[in-house]
Amino acid sequence: MELFLLNAKTLTERLRSAFAVDNRWQLYFRGLGNTLLMSLFAVAIGVVLGSILAMIVFTAKKTGKGKIPAFVCNLYVTVIRGTPVVLQLFIMYFIVLVTVKSGIVVGAVTFGLNSAAYVAEVARAGLESVDEGQMEAGRSLGLSYTKTMIKIILPQAFRNIIPALFNEFIALVKETSVAGYVGILDLGKVPGLIQSRTFDYLFPLLFASLLYLAVVYLLTLVEKYIEKILSKSDRNAGYKKITGGRKKWRKKQTDL
Repeated sequence: MELFLLNAKTLTERLRSAFAVDNRWQLYFRGLGNTLLMSLFAVAIGVVLGSILAMIVFTAKKTGKGKIPAFVCNLYVTVIRGTPVVLQLFIMYFIVLVTVKSGIVVGAVTFGLNSAAYVAEVARAGLESVDEGQMEAGRSLGLSYTKTMIKIILPQAFRNIIPALFNEFIALVKETSVAGYVGILDLGKVPGLIQSRTFDYLFPLLFASLLYLAVVYLLTLVEKYIEKILSKSDRNAGYKKITGGRKKWRKKQTDL
């Protein structure tokens, strides 16, 4: 019994030392804030740039125009996906953006450029998943290629790639944990800082893991909510279409 109480007291002291002493809990939330900030700007860069890359490659494949830009885009995707993100971070931090004083900015740009390569492949696959007849139908109605893409192809492709985009965002949040290698105070670096003062890794790592888990869980809930809304709108649209058809048919039968 005494041994149990002693161990409980020791764990309580370790818990307090890792979280409460010197307001160390602020470090966790400061690191979490930096992680979310980097991830938010990185995903914005990744989605915008990745969508542009996918559009260029997709257009070149369908129309045969812009093969040189498409080659450059494919080369970019190959290079980024073929090299570790931590090496890309070193190159950006110590060479390309060495004059930038904010590590958060460097991290956001680096992870955004990295994410763009993966988003490009996801978006390209989503565009190619739309039936080719949709493009032909839009052009037959007199729409230009650009209007057909915006009004017909892109909305359908967007619904197909939502799960993959959220998976990329989740992976990006966890991927930013390597930012600590260049001295950026993100959530992944906080356990090391606290361990250097407490000489105890258990609770710092546990707290950081729980915060990462909470963020990923919330993103998963948002993804499921959006998918539910989109699937519900699809069902309602189909139901209205079918119901309208039946009413029209019944009215026709009555008139006869």
